[in-house]
Amino acid sequence: MDTAARIPLEVQDGNLRGLVKQLCALLHAPAGSALALVLETEGSTYARVGTPVLFTPDGHQGWISGGCLEPEIAQRAQQVAAQRRMDWMEIDTRDDAALFSGSAVGCRGCQRIVLLPLAALTPARGLFETWLQHPVPLQWDLHADGHLDLRCGSTQVVLQLPAQPIGWQGPRVHWSLQWLRSPRVLLLGAGPELAPLQPMLQGLGWHVEVREPRAAWRERAGIAPPVEAAMGEGSPAAPGPDAVLVMHHAFELDLQALDTLASTPVRFIGLLGPTRRRDDLYSLLPADTVAALAPRVRSPIGLPLGGRGPEAIALSIAAQLQAWRHGTALDRP
Repeated sequence: MDTAARIPLEVQDGNLRGLVKQLCALLHAPAGSALALVLETEGSTYARVGTPVLFTPDGHQGWISGGCLEPEIAQRAQQVAAQRRMDWMEIDTRDDAALFSGSAVGCRGCQRIVLLPLAALTPARGLFETWLQHPVPLQWDLHADGHLDLRCGSTQVVLQLPAQPIGWQGPRVHWSLQWLRSPRVLLLGAGPELAPLQPMLQGLGWHVEVREPRAAWRERAGIAPPVEAAMGEGSPAAPGPDAVLVMHHAFELDLQALDTLASTPVRFIGLLGPTRRRDDLYSLLPADTVAALAPRVRSPIGLPLGGRGPEAIALSIAAQLQAWRHGTALDRP
């Protein structure tokens, strides 16, 4: 696979969009809530650096562990929210005793976490909303003295929070974290695969857009009428897609889509249907158009996981998109 195709897609695992949407909502009434961020990891850990978890009086969204550490962190998060002070936690399970301790996580790793009272982050609500709407990363710069610098595009918020002393021994007193943008996928067609595929991709952190030119199919799927826009272009608030799935279940519509996509920079084009159908489509396109498409088209779209029906097809498509997103050998052009 072309390494260059992966460069703009080195994003966080999981789905930050859902958590950030809840964060924005909570910032209107942040009492009792706190945000945890993983600052450092060593050894085997469930979460990577930059992973966020929201702790609220009603529970939490996101995960730092498989569930074994969250109750302990939630207790500290309640204190942070009440005191409105930045605090720190080190969770070290690298020695044998940790295997049989109260947490009993079974992972030999260490995570160092900062806890931020949500009430102190209310001036940054617009910045988080900017990250949701624009294709730019969100940069966190945190200091042990409580200094917090947040930047997203041209928006910057600088805060000074009261802070507890760091509770571990280490040389670092400043951390820079980055939440990169979500990858964007455009689904062309609202066939039976859409219902299981769309929430699956959204749950994996993809920004999903659906376009369907046929009114009856739009009505059945409950999607809005199409908005005219070039598939390889977009304004800063609505960038072009990283991947496009051609799945109209209509030969002529798929032909039109492939013809248009040939001249766009989209690096992943998935085509629903067997290879014979792809070859029939190619036979009606100019040779230079086919040459521009062929290195980018996955046909038939989806990893060969087995099974039939919309749910199995949706799973295979989501699996291939994830493989491509993270540059694994499972993806095949």
